[in-house]
Amino acid sequence: MKLTSLAASAAALAFLIVPPGVSAQGSPSPTGVQPGAYKVEPYHTQVVFSVRHIGFTDFSGFFSGASGSLRLDPAQPAASKLEVTIPLSSALTTVPKLDEELKGAQWFDTAKFPTATFTSSSITKTGPDSADIHGDLTLHGVTRPVELKARFIGAGVNPLDHAYTIGFTATGVVRRSEFGVKTYVPMVGDEVQLKIAGAFEKVQ
Repeated sequence: MKLTSLAASAAALAFLIVPPGVSAQGSPSPTGVQPGAYKVEPYHTQVVFSVRHIGFTDFSGFFSGASGSLRLDPAQPAASKLEVTIPLSSALTTVPKLDEELKGAQWFDTAKFPTATFTSSSITKTGPDSADIHGDLTLHGVTRPVELKARFIGAGVNPLDHAYTIGFTATGVVRRSEFGVKTYVPMVGDEVQLKIAGAFEKVQ
């Protein structure tokens, strides 16, 4: 197939996927973000965790399959509310044996505590595209306050599923020993760095 034919095919495919008048990507401007009720879009929501491993590396893995809701009011951020649940059995690293170990009683004990949940208690705007989110994290049967630093990434109609979507990134730090997950501390770090990619689809 000639390059011109490939280009024409690609253009035709793009026309079918992206409706006329709809941008092919989200707008990075927080102005005009739609208020309302949103649900977590699980396929593009990830929680990356990183711990210091025996003083050699910052070893990372991630959780996926999140569910939850966001009630968003851009005009009054304090009135917004976030609730997210993560299945701990989704833990994935570069070591398959460790993935299974993390689900066991020495670590997350997913048979007894299958999920981690975060519920916001306050959201404070700190800039045109940033906010501090305070809330309660329940992990391993323990609930403790956690702060997340959130930043708006973009909003608009997803050209693939045509749902109005907003996305954020957030960072935070927790000490796993405070949640009763103490295996190999301090050889494997107690302080866990979190980096979260959050995607939400509007439901009303």
